[in-house]
Amino acid sequence: MGNQRDVYTVDEALMSLGFGKFQFFVLLYSGIGYAAEAMEIMILSFIGSPIQSEWKLSPQQESFISSVVFAGMLLGQYSWGVISDNYGRRKGFVFTALVTSGAGFLSAFSPNYITFIILRFLVGIGLGGGPVLFSWFLEFVPATNRGIWMTIFSFCWSLGTILEASLAWVVMPNLGWRWLLALSSVPVLLLLLFYGFTPESPRYLCTKGRTADAMLVLENMARMNSMELPSGALISDFKGEFDGDQNVPETSHLITVQNDQTDIDQDMESKIGFISTLCNLLSPKLVRSTLLLWIGFFGNIFAYYGIVLLTSALSDGKMACSSSKLHFNRTENINLYKDVFITSFAELPGLILLAVMVDRFGRKLSVVTMLLAAFVFLIPLAFPQTEGLTTALLFCTRLCITASSTGLCIYAPEIYPTSLRSSGYGTASAVGRIGGIISPLVAVALVDDCHQTEAILLFEIVISVSAIAVAFFPIETKGRSLDDSLESLIS
Repeated sequence: MGNQRDVYTVDEALMSLGFGKFQFFVLLYSGIGYAAEAMEIMILSFIGSPIQSEWKLSPQQESFISSVVFAGMLLGQYSWGVISDNYGRRKGFVFTALVTSGAGFLSAFSPNYITFIILRFLVGIGLGGGPVLFSWFLEFVPATNRGIWMTIFSFCWSLGTILEASLAWVVMPNLGWRWLLALSSVPVLLLLLFYGFTPESPRYLCTKGRTADAMLVLENMARMNSMELPSGALISDFKGEFDGDQNVPETSHLITVQNDQTDIDQDMESKIGFISTLCNLLSPKLVRSTLLLWIGFFGNIFAYYGIVLLTSALSDGKMACSSSKLHFNRTENINLYKDVFITSFAELPGLILLAVMVDRFGRKLSVVTMLLAAFVFLIPLAFPQTEGLTTALLFCTRLCITASSTGLCIYAPEIYPTSLRSSGYGTASAVGRIGGIISPLVAVALVDDCHQTEAILLFEIVISVSAIAVAFFPIETKGRSLDDSLESLIS
């Protein structure tokens, strides 16, 4: 045999194998996890009031139930991202599933407020693993239609919110909040049940020099999809060695490409610590992308949860100031379940619209367009409107914010190399959770103080800043292959 042999990358292999049965299994598994995350967050809309009544909590103690979950997510999203980038995507999401399902189920049996708060904080830490599932699925999708499939994946979040609202509508009036907590933890258990069938990301395996293992995953993918791999040898951008026995089957045609790496790439190849990971994200090559992405996530999540709050406060058209609290956790009427159920459907057309746009016009233009549309729909709400117009404007605004947030979630893991993908996306999402914590507190204070115009103005400012940040993103990732190293990313 000669020294000249055809070679191919993971991206080229995915293009040849297409999106088939293998990817559908990965989509189903990760989608269940994403829907379960949405359910655990949406449950905050329903449990505050009954727990406050049962344990005689103050309003501040009730609000802390939501805040502690987001605080746990802030910690978890960065931590799980670093873990999955160093030890594997599978290890990352199996531990998040264990923490979320265990703490979520046990919280249904909490004897007191302190125990409940501790367990919900642990649930928040577990929920921080959501970006790991997102990155894991992303790394199995061919580049040409990646935007559409990642948008379809995001449908699972909306389905989770609808399922939780439906479950609460049935369970809460009859069985109470403890049953709702216990039943809501069931979807996460499915991740543990089928964990043994999940593959590791071949892209991650290549970055760790485990090209033989990556080849086995791709061969299994080829069998399930009834397709053939490209002829030649699988290559990796990272230096690696064969695992185990050196007698690799000749049919595998495995080689690795050893390139000169920069110091920062060599550091990433080692076990990246939490501090060094953050330094890499803020390195000269990535600092612009990272900071702009943080601003975008903060603004989008701030706006998303703010719209949920405004829906509860404004959708009934009762704009007169009152001493009653307007936070969506505090509505005791059965209409709460109906309102959340109906408004959750606004996310579905938003995702459909994004699916049409994201691979045709690009990530940046799609997100900016949706943010500008949300800005326009919010303008009339600066002043009292009729009930029907208020509901329509809130519906359209939530549609646009859902689309823009999902577009960012697609873009974020695409701009980072494989060795930083989960931690980069997770860190950006964690920064966004700060917006999720602040938004209800600020909005409640303004609305309760009869400052409706000021509240809308604040949302408009945040949305505008977020749109500007997205417009200045340095690269467009539409149709772009995922990069494994900083060198290939910059080039």
